Amino acid sequence: MKYQGFFIGLIIEIIIEFVLLEYIKRRASKKSAVAKYFRYFILCTIGWCTTIEIQVLVINYFPTISPLFVDYIVYPFVALSPVALFYTAVSMYSGTEFKANRKYILLFVIPFLTLFIIWTNQLHHLFYQEYSINVQDTVFGPYFYIHSLYTYGLFAVDMYILIRNTVRHTGAFSMQTILISLGVLIPIILNILGMTVLNMNIFATPISLFFTLVCMTIAIFKYDFLNITTVALKNIVNQMSDLYIILNRDYQVLDCNKPFEVAFNERKNQIVGKNIEELKLMNKLQIQSKKIGNYLDSARKTNKVYKINAKIADENKYYNIEISGIYEKKQFVGILVLFKDITQHILDMNELKENQNTLMERERLASLGQMIGGIAHNLKTPIMSIAGAMEGITDLINEYDQSIDDPDVTKEDHHAIAKDMKEWINKVNSYDSYMSDIITAVKGQSVNMNDDISTIFTVEELLNRINILMKHELKNAFITLNVLNKTGEKTKIVGNINSLVQVVNNLISNAIQSYDGVPNNVIDLIIDKKGDNIIISVVDHGKGIPKDIQAKLFNEMVTTKGQNGTGLGLFMSYSTIKGHFKGDMSFTSKLGVGTTFNISIPSK
Repeated sequence: MKYQGFFIGLIIEIIIEFVLLEYIKRRASKKSAVAKYFRYFILCTIGWCTTIEIQVLVINYFPTISPLFVDYIVYPFVALSPVALFYTAVSMYSGTEFKANRKYILLFVIPFLTLFIIWTNQLHHLFYQEYSINVQDTVFGPYFYIHSLYTYGLFAVDMYILIRNTVRHTGAFSMQTILISLGVLIPIILNILGMTVLNMNIFATPISLFFTLVCMTIAIFKYDFLNITTVALKNIVNQMSDLYIILNRDYQVLDCNKPFEVAFNERKNQIVGKNIEELKLMNKLQIQSKKIGNYLDSARKTNKVYKINAKIADENKYYNIEISGIYEKKQFVGILVLFKDITQHILDMNELKENQNTLMERERLASLGQMIGGIAHNLKTPIMSIAGAMEGITDLINEYDQSIDDPDVTKEDHHAIAKDMKEWINKVNSYDSYMSDIITAVKGQSVNMNDDISTIFTVEELLNRINILMKHELKNAFITLNVLNKTGEKTKIVGNINSLVQVVNNLISNAIQSYDGVPNNVIDLIIDKKGDNIIISVVDHGKGIPKDIQAKLFNEMVTTKGQNGTGLGLFMSYSTIKGHFKGDMSFTSKLGVGTTFNISIPSK
């Protein structure tokens, strides 16, 4: 049998093509345009090889029939193959089926004209003047060169599009690029050589396409050549704001996205294959805790995502870095390092913190100013009393001085004068002690509420400071503070007494304001113990808190005082109880009935 080797080779090629066709049918999505057009290309090569097989059979078993007639059914597949491959190439990286507009329909003009010319060749011999199985013995007509120029030109365009997009998305030296380049180049080069140098027969072209199919089969099976999801994802990550690099098992760079190249001035073709420690970026990256290499070592051992914050040296840039291992079938294959730019977030948080600190300081100073006004009033009484005591002692001194030479002054009179002096001194001492307590309380409350120094103090000490600091405000508002201590005065609390005093005072001030200036009302300050917790309750019988304010009272800086309030008081109080005392705050309120605030803190 003539051409037996070619015949067997074509059969093998057809079998491989059918296997590939079935594989694509099962794996690719029905809506995948690239898979659809690639199947058309495979069908064209199957038809091409099958009709060549028929031509071999005709040559061997039907010598009276000219092989030229079989070419009539070969050329529809030959003419349409480059068009199908072009559609595959164009749709490969778009992921959608493009509309068949005029410019794409024009691609079919030459193929259809080729079919018309070859089917009517006996009338004009524009395609073949003399036909032979061997290319060297064939005399081609003028149109054949138009057909060949178009076919091989379109194949060249297909090759350019495929290689350009593959290089762009997978790199110039990726296996996808190499396989596609070989697959497209082999038949073109072989046909050019066959038409110019080699003595090639008509079976060479479909056989050369076998190499194209082999290359594409490897690309599909091993390297996901038709995985449009991977390619589309590549397009997406090149447009995303987050930056990433992919490392292999040895921490060498395999890939990165375009934002990474731009942000860190690290060109992909220059860093691929380098160890991550060799990148210029690593010399500028400031990480507060461990080195990045420690996180890489941890990521290869577990599926955990490691998050670290870093700053770029000499730049006002901050990143949150996420490091996670990449696993395939439970086998570690590499590491993904994701850089999220949090610069704006850090700047916003710093600005917010500065503004909050400013507001808190204003609130503290306003509270302190109000408190000092009351203290100044409270100090007037003991100062005037001390002044009066000093006048009394002065009179006694003068009386004692005059009585020294007076024979009528008895021993008992001297003792009476001394007794009166002691009484005045005791009064001065009590006034002095009272003023000392006031000064101590004021000094403590002048400390910033962020002071986190903890001490052990008693409920008695707490109540004394509250009484001293709130006495003037309560007196001016004609409000009575009814203190009910159910725990015992010696019950101990651990924490910052100044902070707790300010929290309770703030609640009492709010309770005073809930009466809207109406005098002769009562505020209850109740201290009780439940389990291991001390409960401090401030109860008023005022106007209550509106429901729309209640829902966000501790979470936001809200106020019921309009322009006269900032909402910082309760916000700060809640933060203080939660942060400094590991306690909690709650409240109940009913409009027109009153409000109860409860502070729960652990006891000593």
